Amino acid sequence: MQVENQGSFALMAGKKQTKSLTVTLKVVRIVLSYAALVLAALFSLLPFIWMVSTSLKPAGEVLSASPVLLPANPTLSNYVTIADAFPIWRILFNSLFVAVLITLAQLLFSAMAAFAFARIPFRGSGLLFVLYLATLMIPSQVTITPLFILMTGLGWVNTYQGLILPGAFSAFGVFLLRQSFLSFPKEYEEAANLDGATYWTVFRRLVLPLSGPALATLTVLSFMSAWNSFLWPLFVTRDAEIMTLPVALATLQGRWTTQWNLVMAGAVLAVLPIITLYLFAQRYFVQGMTAGGLKG
Repeated sequence: MQVENQGSFALMAGKKQTKSLTVTLKVVRIVLSYAALVLAALFSLLPFIWMVSTSLKPAGEVLSASPVLLPANPTLSNYVTIADAFPIWRILFNSLFVAVLITLAQLLFSAMAAFAFARIPFRGSGLLFVLYLATLMIPSQVTITPLFILMTGLGWVNTYQGLILPGAFSAFGVFLLRQSFLSFPKEYEEAANLDGATYWTVFRRLVLPLSGPALATLTVLSFMSAWNSFLWPLFVTRDAEIMTLPVALATLQGRWTTQWNLVMAGAVLAVLPIITLYLFAQRYFVQGMTAGGLKG
């Protein structure tokens, strides 16, 4: 009996030791995983930190033989120089105005087209949707010349409508929202139809309120694209009064030399609105990319 008790005690001790070792390994694995994620986050943030640091450095410190991350004599003079170089507040207003209107237009038109493709049956809808998606394979550079000729004929060169209307439609936005709308249970729509709801009522009062993540995803992506757009505003704008921020920042780069402290100061101004928008819509953006927004 004593031998049996000793054997059972040894077995229990061995199980406890194995369990303790398993828990320790699990904790070590979690710690290493978080450490790797923190290092990856710091590595991805390093360019942004360097950008902000360079924007606070005087010109002589930027091109020093031994560059340092933190400026020895931080200064805001670079931002003052940019404000004096061109009407920065007017240009920021232009970029914000154009980006907001393009984003709202893409949300409206993409949502209506996506609802038609997803919830309204009509002949040839599948083929039409495929043809619509095929436009994503056409590079935007190919359409710049005919689009510029069209804007010239309409007299919209160097105007807000010339900047905004060509970007008001998005095939990707239609695709993204259509995939989200297809994931809705059809029973909701059938119940609404029994109550006498029209397609417009279903779209406005049922589909849109339940599409927050997908709409937030499209909002962030559309705003980023419109805010960072360079080639089309470069073609269609002439005066600083209508110029957007990416085009204005391009004038800071000279033919022979470039004042990188000024360029980085301008880049900080360009990045801040996008970061702010993403922080506000982050939760919905992640939901839209991982849940209904990309379902087939």
